Amino acid sequence: MYAITTSLFKILNNKNKSHNLAGVMNHPVLERLLDKFRFSETNTLIILAVFVGLATGLGALGFIALIRYFNGLFFGMTDQFLTETIGQRGFKFWFPLIPMLGGLLVGPIVYKYASEAKGHGVPEVMNAVARKGAIIRPRVAAAKTVASAICIGSGGSAGREGPIVQIGSAIGSTVGQLFRMSGERVKILVGCGAAAGISSVFNAPIAGVIFSLEIILGDFAIKTFSPVILSSVVASVITRTFLGNHPAFSVPEYSLISAWEIPLYVLMGSALGGLGVSFTRTLDVVEDFFDRLKMPPLLKPALGGLLLGMIALFYPQVLADGYETIRLTLNGNIVVSLLVILVVMKLLATSLTLGSGNSGGIFAPSLFMGAVAGGAFGFLFNYLFPEQTATPGAYALVGMAGMVAATTHAPITALLIIFEMTSDYRIILPLMVTVVFSALVARRLFRHSIYTAKLAKRGIDIRGGKDINVLRSHRVSEIMDRQFATIQADMPLARILNTIEGSTESYFVVVDGEERFLGVLSFQDIRSILSQHTLDYLVIAQDLVKPDTVVVHPHDTLEKAYELAALKDLKLLPVVDPEDQNKVIGVVRRGVLIGYYNRRLIETLRT
Repeated sequence: MYAITTSLFKILNNKNKSHNLAGVMNHPVLERLLDKFRFSETNTLIILAVFVGLATGLGALGFIALIRYFNGLFFGMTDQFLTETIGQRGFKFWFPLIPMLGGLLVGPIVYKYASEAKGHGVPEVMNAVARKGAIIRPRVAAAKTVASAICIGSGGSAGREGPIVQIGSAIGSTVGQLFRMSGERVKILVGCGAAAGISSVFNAPIAGVIFSLEIILGDFAIKTFSPVILSSVVASVITRTFLGNHPAFSVPEYSLISAWEIPLYVLMGSALGGLGVSFTRTLDVVEDFFDRLKMPPLLKPALGGLLLGMIALFYPQVLADGYETIRLTLNGNIVVSLLVILVVMKLLATSLTLGSGNSGGIFAPSLFMGAVAGGAFGFLFNYLFPEQTATPGAYALVGMAGMVAATTHAPITALLIIFEMTSDYRIILPLMVTVVFSALVARRLFRHSIYTAKLAKRGIDIRGGKDINVLRSHRVSEIMDRQFATIQADMPLARILNTIEGSTESYFVVVDGEERFLGVLSFQDIRSILSQHTLDYLVIAQDLVKPDTVVVHPHDTLEKAYELAALKDLKLLPVVDPEDQNKVIGVVRRGVLIGYYNRRLIETLRT
């Protein structure tokens, strides 16, 4: 320590400081001290994940406060002004102009400042993760915050969940770029921001994690799981500290009354699957209508706001996120005739709001439609089977999860988010049944979720975090390797181990004496018997190989190869001759496939 201190003192009193600084930095004692404080990339990622969760949690608090401010500005001040000038009776006449005014303010933000802030935002995040190396412009966070706060505050039929997901993702991407993280780690930080957004808005840290992994990243690997969990927890702690630790909705004690209710929940889930597809397709049609409309783009959100306001003249429940209406429905305090009408009105109101270019999320509208539709089913079932069914509020609660599953094609997220929002475990069985059938029916009717449908119109088909279209246009023959290692079927275990030891390969194609393909053998397949040396010459390759090995043909698309490799978690796919299924002519390695995808993706983005 004395030597280091002396060297530092000399540097401070020496003219050639840069030279001496290099010398002291190479001092062995100082190097050992620095090594103790040097972070690995993994530790750095964990620290950044915590920071992203903290920043997103604080951003959510600011976003919620901004919505309240604009809500008071648009409705409170307008109400006061109209009362003082033309009287309360004139308020209804001016009512549609309030969301129109909000649209006038949103238009310049989304069309001039950051186009990514248009609509519900999650598709843009998915596209950035799948095709742009998770690069999201920092300005997107600011634009989305202001635009969505204005839209929702002025009564726009949208939720705050989609915006905060995009805001958190933009924060994660910006942090990753500032610290020059690799593309894969920036993606993880984007997922951290998305999870933190859901966690902070819904007070649902588990659902936030699953949403990020299931929808945004399509990756459940442990290296992704850990930082996303930390970010979600930190964001939840922040919002709980300032807003309190309580569920988003307080509901009565609902439970499964009778086993005969299960078929009724299956029926309701199937119907909600159809309703979810109707919402997705209607939003798509309305977006196309406004895109083709011959008028200045800056004014389109205002037109959508005006049309929304005209609906709200008769059904004000459709304004904003509609949480108060959801609470009333969960407690069975809305008549069934109004519930049926509100399903249609909310669907139309949300489509007009987001389809016209306003900014907001689809989670809250999905919850709204699921609640009122479920409540209507509950009234019907309770009327038909009063002794065997729960009250309509129970069906409204389950309907919320069913609608979210139908629109997002993410049943696990839907299940957990309702469970955490209500903190009620007693209704878990109906929830599980409903989300499964709603998602199955929705996927059967329309292959795209409400998130991927928007991207599909641009020719982008994202599945499992990858743009499948890039793989769909190329064939297995383009990347298959005709040089591969083989093992004879009668080779004993001892010789197999010697072969593996002397080879750089990890996977081997097993063939018989006539070179007919039998399967693939890897080191993982023989680990369980390595300690049993008595089997060295009793077990042969044919005993270890799996008979149901997945194969591909040269003319198959790389999309098919990718899906098979992902489904079975395979590192190598044999390529067989189409005319002779027993003859292996090459192999496709998963690492080569992913590398080829990345190169083609870069070429696509440059054109």
